[in-house]
Amino acid sequence: MYETSADLVTALWPIAASAETDWLRELAEDDGLTGFMPPALPEAAWVLHSMYEHELGPCDMSYVEYQRAFLNRKSSSPEIIPGLDPAEVFTDPSDTFAPSRGEHPGPRWRRLRWAELARRTGDPVAAEGRLPGHTSFPSLRERGGWPVGITSPSEGSLDRADWNRLIEILTEHSPQGSDTRCLAYYTPLGQRAEDFDNLHVRTGRLADAKALYDHPDEEWWTPSNLWAHDRSWVLCTDYDLWVTKLVGPPSLVQALLDDPEIEAVRLPWAH
Repeated sequence: MYETSADLVTALWPIAASAETDWLRELAEDDGLTGFMPPALPEAAWVLHSMYEHELGPCDMSYVEYQRAFLNRKSSSPEIIPGLDPAEVFTDPSDTFAPSRGEHPGPRWRRLRWAELARRTGDPVAAEGRLPGHTSFPSLRERGGWPVGITSPSEGSLDRADWNRLIEILTEHSPQGSDTRCLAYYTPLGQRAEDFDNLHVRTGRLADAKALYDHPDEEWWTPSNLWAHDRSWVLCTDYDLWVTKLVGPPSLVQALLDDPEIEAVRLPWAH
């Protein structure tokens, strides 16, 4: 884990002019409310946000049903599903809607690849003409919602492990390496209500990009966009999606697709 103080993170990533996003606004032909989604520059790949599966496997109960059962339980017994502690389902058992904050869910959970789940369910990794998001893997929701025992991918944010690995790949394939100057943009949808009208753009170095995960002034976890100052590559994590798009040179895109840790795919219809 990248460890640094809140004051140091703020110093490493000061506010930049909102006009820094003007080129992205023009390129994406969008207002960036959920993130500026650029076209391929010249190529693109999509990072599939991580899922994890409990050692018990998926249960015949949706998260919504589990939350309802937890709130309506008649005793202090923690087990609603035998062998599964609510603390393994909810970050804070007293708050059934507490987010996992992008961390690995615990020792009884393993990374579940999208490709493995697609083989198991018969659903495509990405349905033709659609981007991965809350409608993905429809067969899992047939019983009323996403099943307990599999964490759904985070929407609008990478988890910490994938973010860190992605920064390492970008560092390896940027001419200035860790000294590459970068800018980060955060959608106002993830910010406090009083900040909604203010575009949050920050500037820093790729060497310090892992620290953005813990920036104290940004409620959203990973930036909606991160890009090199020379505009050679751009990341976009749309607020409503379970994927992050990387656009850049072919060598960088191929390195992402070949990486054994990150799960990334091409989506020809969304090039």
